[in-house]
Amino acid sequence: MTTARTPPGIWTGQWLHVAGALVLLTAVWVAWSFLARPYPLAFWTGIAFPVVHQIFVWLAWRLELRSSATSRAIGFRGYLAVFFLLFGGRFVALAALAWLDRGSLQFPILPHAVATTLCGLPGLYAAYSVAWFFGFVRAAGADHFDPQYRSMPLVTQGIFRFTSNGMYSYVFLSFWALAFAFNSTAAITVAAFSHIHIWIHFYTTEKLDMEYLYGSG
Repeated sequence: MTTARTPPGIWTGQWLHVAGALVLLTAVWVAWSFLARPYPLAFWTGIAFPVVHQIFVWLAWRLELRSSATSRAIGFRGYLAVFFLLFGGRFVALAALAWLDRGSLQFPILPHAVATTLCGLPGLYAAYSVAWFFGFVRAAGADHFDPQYRSMPLVTQGIFRFTSNGMYSYVFLSFWALAFAFNSTAAITVAAFSHIHIWIHFYTTEKLDMEYLYGSG
């Protein structure tokens, strides 16, 4: 397998990313308006964290692949610090919104418990699998910075027995579980945005980077 000769440009795939994000944000605005615009500051803070996180990752990855600019500017540890600060901020912002908006979904206790469990258990198992078998540093994009990660074998334990992308497919169900746990319509809207947006990021940024790092076959 051979890799692409040059890394993707800074803007490669990003016009599609922007278009997809704008459509998604428009849908979120409509949904928020339909819900009578609950808790504007908390709601849009919950939306802002995923947006800022993915913008940071896009720029950090592409600048690193093109010129090692990220390493020279803040170092790999600096990158990880910002990455996990923003990722953690997603949960904190969503939890705050869910608490403020708790009960708005008005699910009875049984569907409330079932929805929380169906999202929470695979989400927790996926997070465990990432931590134990894959590593959160590798999941954060270490292969963009350190070539040794590119020669590591594929992980096939835990959640990765069922999917090659356990992080996006299942870890993000934890956001849904949190929203369902508080029975919050506003938090479910933010969880849906976050989950869909990460897949937009995957197809317009990460997938193109992987073709360069690992080859397209």
